[in-house]
Amino acid sequence: MDITQLLAFSVKNKASDLHLSAGLPPMIRVHGDVRRINIDPLDHKQVHAMVYDIMNDTQRKIYEEFLEVDFSFEIEGLARFRVNAFNQMRGAGAVLRTIPSKILTLEQLGAPKIFGDLALKPRGMVLVTGPTGSGKSTTLAAMVNYLNETEYGHIITVEDPIEFVHESKKCLINQREVGPHTLSFNAALKSALREDPDAILVGEMRDLETIRLAMTAAETGHLVFGTLHTASAAKTIDRIIDVFPAEEKEMIRSMLSESLQAVISQTLCKTKDGSGRVAAHEIMLGTGAIRNLIREAKVAQMYSSIQTGNSVGMQTLDQNLSDLVKRNVISAAEARSKARTPENFPG
Repeated sequence: MDITQLLAFSVKNKASDLHLSAGLPPMIRVHGDVRRINIDPLDHKQVHAMVYDIMNDTQRKIYEEFLEVDFSFEIEGLARFRVNAFNQMRGAGAVLRTIPSKILTLEQLGAPKIFGDLALKPRGMVLVTGPTGSGKSTTLAAMVNYLNETEYGHIITVEDPIEFVHESKKCLINQREVGPHTLSFNAALKSALREDPDAILVGEMRDLETIRLAMTAAETGHLVFGTLHTASAAKTIDRIIDVFPAEEKEMIRSMLSESLQAVISQTLCKTKDGSGRVAAHEIMLGTGAIRNLIREAKVAQMYSSIQTGNSVGMQTLDQNLSDLVKRNVISAAEARSKARTPENFPG
């Protein structure tokens, strides 16, 4: 099998990822579980050749110099793929994540109505968080698509690499990839503020300067979408504040309390019928009470505010898991494995 055949097999079997690792057969991740493809192990030369086939010259140079590289590419009529190529003790390796060519709508994702409302906010920061592989990019792509289909404006995305490709519908969309189109998230964000944007998507808020620039953009009248690898709303606030030195923390709390519109923390759960996975969300909105808690550094009290904020669209992860169990979408055992308080899901 060549790389195209392996990827076609992967997509046909609804795999989220294809794993290539010298010395082992190829493997695919389906509904969260890694499974071997029933073919002979691939040696270093085979994996190396497969990966080189899909790289351009620049990517090959980076791979040779730094021993790993991130990029994305598309197979026409099949899908886009986000690739990380690396080296390991048996030789070359790569993970290729499938990015559906068609962006799913918020409705198709079964997302709460509040996601659409948040996508149309005139300004402020909307953060989608969760571990790697929890569907953050899919949720954000659906929110950007909703804005693109609903209002007239200019959306800039800064990604590493570009995942979902948006066509300009009602909005003009400019997508920039770190490497080919800009030197860094920071450089792109600084430029973005001079490019007349209405909304900016920051693929990953990974350092102090990127977070600072994103907050400045939100504070100066832009809608900013961003992602972090945090598991809950409270941990997200802590992570942002903790990045800054002690003398700046108070000012950052104040900035964040003014600009934050929402934190959506999500995880993927296996469905009860085995047909796939469904997202469960914790949703924290920038209500007056939440803004005060951020300003006063009372992060520990946020959970109870979220718990009692159902009327405005907030929910804890456990409340959402409980609803999914009641609707027979997921099992109690699956809910228990994802819950903040597992004892709430006996059985």
